[in-house]
Amino acid sequence: MIAVVKDSATTEQLDHLVRWIEGRGFKTNVSQGDNETLIGIIGDTTRIDPFILESMDIVERVQRVSEPYKLANRKFHPEDTVIDCGHGVLVGGGNFQVIAGPCSVEGENLIRIARAAKAAGATMLRGGAFKPRTSPYTSQGMGERGLDLLMEAGSELEMPVVTEVMDPRDVELFIRKGVNVLQIGARNAQNFPLLREVGRAGAPVLLKRGMSQTIDELLMSAEYVMSEGNASVMLCERGIRTFETRTRNTFDVNAIPVLHHLTHLPVVADPSHSTGYTRYVRPAAYAAVAAGADALEVEVHDCPSQAWSDGAQALTPPQFADAMRRIALIRDAVTAPIEEA
Repeated sequence: MIAVVKDSATTEQLDHLVRWIEGRGFKTNVSQGDNETLIGIIGDTTRIDPFILESMDIVERVQRVSEPYKLANRKFHPEDTVIDCGHGVLVGGGNFQVIAGPCSVEGENLIRIARAAKAAGATMLRGGAFKPRTSPYTSQGMGERGLDLLMEAGSELEMPVVTEVMDPRDVELFIRKGVNVLQIGARNAQNFPLLREVGRAGAPVLLKRGMSQTIDELLMSAEYVMSEGNASVMLCERGIRTFETRTRNTFDVNAIPVLHHLTHLPVVADPSHSTGYTRYVRPAAYAAVAAGADALEVEVHDCPSQAWSDGAQALTPPQFADAMRRIALIRDAVTAPIEEA
């Protein structure tokens, strides 16, 4: 349920109304936009009479929300959320960023890749220190040493670091190391204890869509994080599993505008995991930008044939630089104001 507050309401009146609602056992989410203030009422709202709310002097109107995701819902928060990822890098609300780096942190080559990515225009550094792999016999990442290398590179280049956390027991380690953005991978998109733990940690979260998740299920995963008090969630479309076998996954470009319609949270696209092949990464990235993605996450490696994981979908630094030039042109085309004749 949402209570729309009149423009004439004072801060004291608003606070009094929030206390009144919470005193009846509900949680509230206050969203103050440019044109109106909304109070999201969370809980079993069948127990509250909307006519009582509408009878209050400062309430303009009351409306029920049928979707189960409340905090992530654009109806609760009409303005786009802008997330500060560190080093002055903002995502959402018209701020576009590119997250780039290797799939796995492998050693000293990380800094070379990071420098090349930044020179091409990347603004955030990605890399896996702990790697979820289908086979237990393949590389599982460098672990804590990989985190140290990521943070050293991020500090030198003043780039926020994005890396995946797989275990609730490791969240404290990631926070202590200073990781800027905690990534939740597709395999953990419905690992609810992990989602709650990163919600309590408070750091920005990049939440990837599960391999077979519907859009509503992705939003409910975000709700788990947000219900713990962390509103800094970015949703990532990274391809879903379908009957098609020509690509690693099927890139659901439709999800980008659909998510923008349903939620205020920033939407990120991962063309690398969506396609699985270098030859398709750049076209998928261009489609994501044209569809309105707030950020891209792209795998870059200086020698893909020697990569510990996912070399088949990594761009080389020259390929990434070429992609960035074209992405800038597409961004200009889709965001430029059109003069009416």
